[in-house]
Amino acid sequence: MPSIVALRVTGSSPKAAIREKNEDGAPLFPDYMPFYDPLEKVEDIGTFEHKDPGLRADPAFPNLLKEATKMSDLSPHVGTEIEGVQLSQLSPAGLDELALLAAQRGALVFHGQDFRDIGFEAQKKIVSHFGPLHVHGWAPHPAAGSAEHMIIYDHKDDLRVRRSWKGRSPIQWHTDQSPELQPPGTTFIGMLETPSAAGGDTLVSSSVQAFKALSPRFRKRLEGLTALHSNNDGFSQELKNNGSDAVMRRQELTAEHPVVRVHPVTGEKALYVNPVYTKRIIGYDQEESDHLLGFLFDHIAKRADFQCRIRYEAGTVLVWDQRVTNHSQTLNYDAGERRHAFRLTPLAEKPIASMIEEDDGECQKDVGRASLGLC
Repeated sequence: MPSIVALRVTGSSPKAAIREKNEDGAPLFPDYMPFYDPLEKVEDIGTFEHKDPGLRADPAFPNLLKEATKMSDLSPHVGTEIEGVQLSQLSPAGLDELALLAAQRGALVFHGQDFRDIGFEAQKKIVSHFGPLHVHGWAPHPAAGSAEHMIIYDHKDDLRVRRSWKGRSPIQWHTDQSPELQPPGTTFIGMLETPSAAGGDTLVSSSVQAFKALSPRFRKRLEGLTALHSNNDGFSQELKNNGSDAVMRRQELTAEHPVVRVHPVTGEKALYVNPVYTKRIIGYDQEESDHLLGFLFDHIAKRADFQCRIRYEAGTVLVWDQRVTNHSQTLNYDAGERRHAFRLTPLAEKPIASMIEEDDGECQKDVGRASLGLC
């Protein structure tokens, strides 16, 4: 086995954090190396009944947080870091509470986890607590097996990720697999290896706060609308960038979802559109749809006041609820550096449409608006 060395950023303080790397440059987790098979096919899961684990959760979180030593919010509206908890040791009741807290806070960050060391089957058993596991249409899975493990890999020896964003900004806000009929809910990323210096962060935005930040009258215009979601762009990029080596496990997906959805556990309303997959508003002319979606996409991207930044170390696990968030990669580290992770993606319920309420009193509850006479 190659020896592991700790790398320190050149010119940094002796007290700066250090990151694991193999001395010979080999990946730390070779069993999780990406595998591409152009001939591989998988069948869709199909429709299923989803009962969210958060509905069973104790809101005091006695099982999730009994070993916690510290909790720190990354921003007021989204993101919390939790120390002292090992996800691999949580009971079913603890996992139920994890689902509830992820729904409330959008994203939860756990550093120093042994989750990456417990093996494919144990990882899948834990994450499948939240729903049936998705298999990606073209992204790689590990060479050693497990089609449900989507491998996130960027390195000088494998530039597929960078080729997919060639000539475009890699900052692309989205919710994973929104063209599924039953899109993802509580999702896990396990970080295996990070770039040797800083970088490779994930940006997360609260879709609940994105909706709340709009004026009450405008919010009511959005409720009741539906939008078409499609993965045709990603499908086309895979074929264009990789030719005969392109992986096409499934057919192109499209689905119609409410523009504003309701979380089945918290009852919160969330804006459910994203620039990667949402193509048009159903029933609107193209120009009208483009104008409205352009504003909403801009709203998601620019409002840093309801975003947070997830910084990883090897062993970090991000648990986030894709029904109430958008996120983006950054690719903000030197090209050729290795960033290596896996994602396990449970599917959830068919999005629940928000009902239009004539006067829900929300404007008067918003002190910022009411105090300025905007209601």
